[in-house]
Amino acid sequence: MKRYIALYFAVITIPLLLGLAAWQSIEYTKVEKELVRLEEDQRQWIESNKRLIAGIAVLSSSERIEHLARHDLGLVKKEPESVLQIRIEGRGNIDG
Repeated sequence: MKRYIALYFAVITIPLLLGLAAWQSIEYTKVEKELVRLEEDQRQWIESNKRLIAGIAVLSSSERIEHLARHDLGLVKKEPESVLQIRIEGRGNIDG
C-alpha cells in the first residue's frame, strides 16, 4: 500500500514540477524581454538628454547672446566709464 502511495505521489508531483518549471521559464522570458525594452528606452532617454544638453550649451553661449543682442535687438554694449551708478544709503533699514 505504501508503495502505491509513493507511486501516485511521484506520478502527480513530477508533472506538476515540470509544469512549474515551464511556467517559470515563460515568466523569465517575459521579464527578460521587458528588461531589454526598458534598457532601450533608457538608452534613448540618455541620448535625448545629451542632445538637449548640447543644445543648451550652444544656445546659452555668450557669443550667441551677444550676437543676438547686437544684430537682432540693436543693443550696444556700454563702456564701464559711461555707466553712472547711484547708491542710496540708509534705505532698507527698518529702524530708521
